[in-house]
Amino acid sequence: MQDPKFFIDEKAESRVYIGNLDLRITEAALIKMFTPYGKILSEEFLWHTRGPKRGEPRGFAFIQFSTKEEAKLAKEKMHGRLACGRPLVVRLASEKYFDEAAQDSSTALGEAKKAGLTGSTLGQTSRSAKIAAIKNKLRALEEEGPSVKKQKQADSDSCKDSLDHSQDKG
Repeated sequence: MQDPKFFIDEKAESRVYIGNLDLRITEAALIKMFTPYGKILSEEFLWHTRGPKRGEPRGFAFIQFSTKEEAKLAKEKMHGRLACGRPLVVRLASEKYFDEAAQDSSTALGEAKKAGLTGSTLGQTSRSAKIAAIKNKLRALEEEGPSVKKQKQADSDSCKDSLDHSQDKG
């Protein structure tokens, strides 16, 4: 009998995380975009279940392929591809977990070291770092010129076209 942990790891290797999804992308469009790369066993399109955004897409999904090779191919071909003017983030589901965990802990630790803080103040530093990052992002968005905003609107208008032709580029 196989070790249950082995089965879970094997399953995770053939599962991809798709992030940075535009809210206009539907489940059907997502499946259509990823079908050329292998047999899709399941798809999880995540929705807000509470609060003011209840019933709206959360902007990410998971697709389970039949093999890890298919999942890797989908990752190679689709990561960074524009869909509705936004670059898709495609990773193996197992990579997503490990990458984010490592990034979160190293960022929080780096911020704590800069501030000269340790131990119980680490949580507060992480919160402060998040606030600073949000402020920097807002500042960068405010500094964008009108031409960038017009380009974003043009990208938004071509959402349906980019979804219809996403397979042409694969």
